[in-house]
Amino acid sequence: MPNSTVVIPEPLPPLGDVHLAAAGFLARYSGRTREAYALDLRSFFCWATARGVTVFDMTRPHIELYVRWMEEERRYAPATTARRLSTVAGFYRFAVIDGYVARSPAEYVRRPRVPEESQVLGLDRMQLGAMVAAARASGPDDAALITMLGLLGLRISEACNVDIEDMGTERGHRTLHVVGKGNKPALIPLPVPVARTLDLAAAGRDFGPLIRTRTGHRMDRNAATRIVKRLARRVGIEPKFGCHALRHAYITAALDAGVPLRDVQIAARHADPRTTTRYDRARGNLDRHANYIVAAFIAGAA
Repeated sequence: MPNSTVVIPEPLPPLGDVHLAAAGFLARYSGRTREAYALDLRSFFCWATARGVTVFDMTRPHIELYVRWMEEERRYAPATTARRLSTVAGFYRFAVIDGYVARSPAEYVRRPRVPEESQVLGLDRMQLGAMVAAARASGPDDAALITMLGLLGLRISEACNVDIEDMGTERGHRTLHVVGKGNKPALIPLPVPVARTLDLAAAGRDFGPLIRTRTGHRMDRNAATRIVKRLARRVGIEPKFGCHALRHAYITAALDAGVPLRDVQIAARHADPRTTTRYDRARGNLDRHANYIVAAFIAGAA
């Protein structure tokens, strides 16, 4: 028998308590959620290191100063500040559970006030239609991307992960199977124009990614974002336009078309109905404002 050499791997360096606590906290999440929380913790750890304070020696005033730094120096939006503070609070909550600290320094930190109503109106019906038309003129992959975002309300990661095998038929409906946020599966019906657009992107293929780059590889979120921004510029939409604006437009279009709020929540796959309500409030701030009704009512008396 030939001599074989057994290679014994060198032991990995031990993880510090802070990194081990962070790994334990992040292990509860997956996908984009875990990436976002990891970025939040990295920012917080860097802030602490720059000020010469170790993470497990933090006190409540330190966390208050971190919040003020985000609000006044970084000028984050209230929702961003609240989310990052929530990540830090969650990290410390599990650090207490795992025995790294006796109590959380973030327990009594003031929470930024996040407005309940969104001030973003999103795309109107004509703008969404212009995006769809521009995408169809651009090519089948661009058309399928914009269609899935704007006419099905998919998230960008969901659209990029669609495979041709995910399309099927259920009770006479053309359908699309997606795995959404939190690894929750969903079966989405495809209207006839949408199904035709996706069929054109499939181009007779039976398997593989539905939307691809020019090199034939699966389209990722970065490539998709570039396409969305390029098409938005082509139809004259503001440069800050992003992929989520199309999902936003899908939800507001459903509400404008008279779809009941509960049905829109199900279609958008919002776990919390308050999320859908925020879109409804933003949409109604102008179109259904009481000022119009009052003015017409008083005009009749005058």
